[in-house]
Amino acid sequence: MIAVSREQFEALVAAALDSIPAELARHIDNVAVFVEDRSRYPGLLGLYEGIPLTGRGTSYAGAMPDRITLYREAICARSDTEDELVEGIRRTVVHEIAHHFGISDARLRALGY
Repeated sequence: MIAVSREQFEALVAAALDSIPAELARHIDNVAVFVEDRSRYPGLLGLYEGIPLTGRGTSYAGAMPDRITLYREAICARSDTEDELVEGIRRTVVHEIAHHFGISDARLRALGY
């Protein structure tokens, strides 16, 4: 397990978000990203809460932002090196953003996420 401060972890999350290709990033709409130390569900790395783009209709206007939460302690627990941590954060960010695009867990598992 690697230990990093919350500030370091948040900087790595920001870098992962910045690495999303522009052609995808421009479609991310009304999403807030948060870092929490731990989830009430052991082992959970991240969580998407909201209405995916594929489920939004005309009644979506004025909705609260979707929420993506990354769980620092769970991701750090799976990482032995900084490189593993960076990759774990990147994979979790991609996974949760994929949910924002309406991609299911089953499809993400098939894709290796």
